[in-house]
Amino acid sequence: MDATLRDRLRALRVFGGELPRFDTDATPAAPLPLLVDWLNEALDAGVSQPHAMSLATTGADGIPDNRTLLLKDVDAEAVWFASLSSGPKGREIAANPHAALLLYWREQGRQVRIVGRVEEGPREVSEADFLARSPNARASAIAGEQSEPVVDRDARVEAAREKIAAEPEYVPAEWVAYRVIPDSVEFWQAERERDQVRLRYLRDAATGGWSRDILWP
Repeated sequence: MDATLRDRLRALRVFGGELPRFDTDATPAAPLPLLVDWLNEALDAGVSQPHAMSLATTGADGIPDNRTLLLKDVDAEAVWFASLSSGPKGREIAANPHAALLLYWREQGRQVRIVGRVEEGPREVSEADFLARSPNARASAIAGEQSEPVVDRDARVEAAREKIAAEPEYVPAEWVAYRVIPDSVEFWQAERERDQVRLRYLRDAATGGWSRDILWP
């Protein structure tokens, strides 16, 4: 009898090789330093695309939307990504400035879930981010309206390339570096003996401090 899709999916091995240990007693008082540690460990371990990050937003209609983009930075207060404010992400953030993020590192059996409010970063950060992109990436960003049907692709892309070549410092006003300021951060580690370990940080709205809880799988 041929295996069903359900059977084939259940037969897959989720994590291979050795998995890192997660000593929750040794974690810092705030979550973002731990996120930086995990990112550096993922980079050092050669994890594939450790900066790939899922971003979930909700617009005024209340319908959730999700996509994968690139994590740009983590500082003492926020997690950063960049996009066009005129596109779907930007419009949804303008209507509801909150988001959920997910980083997943299969090779280490790790994921990090972040929920928080979104705000625009300083203009100079947005400009520096855009100018750090390759000329082709900059041209693609300004060639058409994000997520709209493609019309006259070749002509628009060529015109955008010519604009970038003529104005190498050009940055569209709609290009924004966004900061996600977390209210909740969960660190999830798969382990052979205990199945999984979940550590959640919650921000205290009154004090701005953090509480920590171990969650059931």
